[in-house]
Amino acid sequence: MTQFRAPGSEPGQWSGLGHLERDLVLTDEDFAKIRQLIYQRAGIVLAEHKREMVYSRLAKRLRHHGLTRFSDYLERLARQPDAREWEAFTNALTTNLTAFFREMHHFPLLAEHVRKATGPVRIWSAAASTGEEPYSIAMTLHESLGARATEARVVATDIDTEALARARAGVYPIEQVRKLDDERVRRFFQKGRGQQEGLARVRPEVTSMVEFLHMNLLAPQWPIKGPFDAIFCRNVMIYFDKQTQARILERFAPLLKPDGLLFAGHSENFSYISKVFRLRGQTVYTLA
Repeated sequence: MTQFRAPGSEPGQWSGLGHLERDLVLTDEDFAKIRQLIYQRAGIVLAEHKREMVYSRLAKRLRHHGLTRFSDYLERLARQPDAREWEAFTNALTTNLTAFFREMHHFPLLAEHVRKATGPVRIWSAAASTGEEPYSIAMTLHESLGARATEARVVATDIDTEALARARAGVYPIEQVRKLDDERVRRFFQKGRGQQEGLARVRPEVTSMVEFLHMNLLAPQWPIKGPFDAIFCRNVMIYFDKQTQARILERFAPLLKPDGLLFAGHSENFSYISKVFRLRGQTVYTLA
């Protein structure tokens, strides 16, 4: 474990972190309540070892409101069931780990699949986060469909409103974009200058293909309609329990075309959760 010099200690004298000093009070009861609320609201299952994460992420919200006890923050939420703070609460506890062309093996499969499609292609990115996945899908459609790409559409949804705002902007650190091959960088990005130095923006011909929508996968009604040629739901089911996973998979099925593909994350396995889908290949499923 990395160690830091304790306040007041002499140079060369070191002490372990042990139990960190906290300026905010998070009791066992508070933590249990937070786990219950985020499960009810977003289906996210927080394990016991996520306590430090919960503290660090929600601490900003408590300080924003001038509070020192998590119990007071939770009481405020309970008094205002329709308050915008619920959005901030959910955003804080949502994990957004993504990258352009993450799990690269999926995109050649997508390209091969859409080349065979008849009619306009529609893809759903069900956990769009900050936009890297849906834009990667749109770039793949450009590369594989040629002139037909102008008719293709990507629907991108996420529960995190802050992540969606960043996704709509389509602006990313240049270091993140440079990880792509040079041809894709030249074709699909604009380099920032002046005040935008160090940033890259996704080109309009790509962003125009993507529609971003705020959506909770647990909501009784989804603001989207099928059919889709493919659904990307990668690295989000791992935050749900098996009952929630099965329910979402059941709702995916009627939104896919008969030959449609469902792309899952590298650590996700739907074979033992639902009989609606069957495994086609590495984390890629088709309707059973």
